[in-house]
Amino acid sequence: MKNMIIFSTLILLFQVALYNCNAEKCDLKGKWKNELGSNMTISVIDKNGYFSGSYLTAVTTQKKVEIKKSPISGVMVPSSQPIFAFHVKWTFSDSITAFTGQCFVDSSGERLETMWLLKATAGSSDDNWASTRVGSNVFRRLI
Repeated sequence: MKNMIIFSTLILLFQVALYNCNAEKCDLKGKWKNELGSNMTISVIDKNGYFSGSYLTAVTTQKKVEIKKSPISGVMVPSSQPIFAFHVKWTFSDSITAFTGQCFVDSSGERLETMWLLKATAGSSDDNWASTRVGSNVFRRLI
């Protein structure tokens, strides 16, 4: 009986070690698309976790404006499921958006769960509240 318990414990420890070795790591670099159809590309990540890329939004509240690709820059904390933050300076409007989030890996693949804060130019401090928006997006890797 004692040998059976030791054997079962060793098998369990081996399975845990094997799972940890095979655990997938989320890689921010690449092409991503969110539930609204916006596309983001993270093209460069340096050794300190700073990254850059581009963002092409599929949505805007502005009328009669041509949506253009906009640059992003950000930073990540390296891990198997990294946290990150980046900002987008929109090239077609007087606004900027700050994103923060985390990359997760599960049976459906990699996803970036983000929260964002968009700040547009306000005409006065009385209008400041109306020029700020808050939201969230989930990005999935494009293959």
